[in-house]
Amino acid sequence: MILFTVVGSFWLEIVLKVGVLRRAKRLFLSIAPVSFLFLIWDAYAIRQGHWYFDKNQILGLIGPFDIPLEEFLFFIIIPIASVMTIEAVRTVKKHWIVGDE
Repeated sequence: MILFTVVGSFWLEIVLKVGVLRRAKRLFLSIAPVSFLFLIWDAYAIRQGHWYFDKNQILGLIGPFDIPLEEFLFFIIIPIASVMTIEAVRTVKKHWIVGDE
């Protein structure tokens, strides 16, 4: 699913030249706080036994706090794809105001 998301949205960076990856600091400041909070939530839920990741459906690379690589990638790739999508709509619509002008 992560690969599908990359293929499905990262082309916007190249074709529509949305410039999301060129503004890395802005992207990081948009994504990091929320990703950090959700990773803390994941770590807590895993530790408490509220949920787990099926060993047969992950690569097996486990990061800090017993969180699989795929979960870390999820909290990076999905927000980037979302930002690229909204920037692509702004590029096509020209005068679409979203509040950060």
